[in-house]
Amino acid sequence: MGCKDCGKENAALKLKTVRGQIDGILKMIEEDRYCVDISTQILSAMALLKKANIDVLNSHLRTCVRNAILEGEDQGEEKIQEIIDIIDKYIK
Repeated sequence: MGCKDCGKENAALKLKTVRGQIDGILKMIEEDRYCVDISTQILSAMALLKKANIDVLNSHLRTCVRNAILEGEDQGEEKIQEIIDIIDKYIK
C-alpha cells in the first residue's frame, strides 16, 4: 500500500545519483581499474542507497504512520510494526 508523500522525490534524486555511480563503477571494472578504487566507489553507492532509504522511511513516519495514529485507525499499530520490521532488517 502506498502513501502520498514518502520522500520519494529526495530518494529519487539520490537513486539517480547512485545509478550514475554504478555506471561509473561498471566502466571502472571494464577498464580494469585498481580494485580498491572500485571497492571505494561501491561503498559510496551503498551509503547513498542507505540515505535514500532513510528519506523514504522518515517521510513515511511523518505522514502515513503519523496520520494513521492521529486518525485512530487500526492500521496505526500495523504501520508501527512495519517500521520495526524494516529497522530489524536494516541493522542485520
